[in-house]
Amino acid sequence: MTDTGDTRFDLADGGHLNYRVQGPEGADWIILSNSLATDMRLWDAEVAFLAQTMRVLRYDTRGHGKSAAPKPPYSFPQLCDDLIALMDHLSIAKADILGISLGGMTALAMAQSHPERVNRVLCCDARADAPDPYKAIWDGNIARLHDANVAALCEGTLARWFTADYLADAANTAKLNVVRDMFNATAADGYEGTARCLQSLDLFGGLSAMAHETLYVTGDQDMAAPVGVMQAMADATPNATFHVISDAAHLSNLEQPDQFANVIRTFLGLDT
Repeated sequence: MTDTGDTRFDLADGGHLNYRVQGPEGADWIILSNSLATDMRLWDAEVAFLAQTMRVLRYDTRGHGKSAAPKPPYSFPQLCDDLIALMDHLSIAKADILGISLGGMTALAMAQSHPERVNRVLCCDARADAPDPYKAIWDGNIARLHDANVAALCEGTLARWFTADYLADAANTAKLNVVRDMFNATAADGYEGTARCLQSLDLFGGLSAMAHETLYVTGDQDMAAPVGVMQAMADATPNATFHVISDAAHLSNLEQPDQFANVIRTFLGLDT
């Protein structure tokens, strides 16, 4: 059973990615891609069961965690190139990709731009387009970032990432503090670069050509990736299934870890 710990991979453009590999050698690969303003710690609960039978690669998207934060803006082709370079470095020919929010969008972008490198797609709490009101949200957040700092965006963001009941429950304080730590550790250039990337989101038109077995998941109270938006994505994808996590908002894997794990395990065939 491998656990590389945090490892640095230098990119050709002078940046670097932080990654970690866990799980048995020779097993099928699954790659875990984080959301905006989090890092690979987002996936601690999932790694606990995935790494029992799968080879798990998780990494900090550029601008996040211990990865380099180049100047903005970033683009989805750039994020895909980063991941392809890391896969090549690790001799990963093909992998399942599990992502949430930004990570889910990256999984879709990988399936559309590098279909031969992707096995199954697990796209969670994400969307495939950027309508004008969505773009405006990021303009507002970037303006506030420039006026203050990343920390000034944290609590307002958590109010959208989690339900009010979850935030009010003192039993969740430790987990929420880890999320705050990930958020506040995000470099300002990383936040802005990724926000500009999200404004360029234009993946819906490519869904109909995706042949990959695809799972879409969202929380029933997710305002960023509403049920209707993700249902439309599933309807547009030929080989897709869709599951709604009850009593969850945007980070459904953290808010309802047992429900989330059951959906992921079933889709991957880990319960058989």
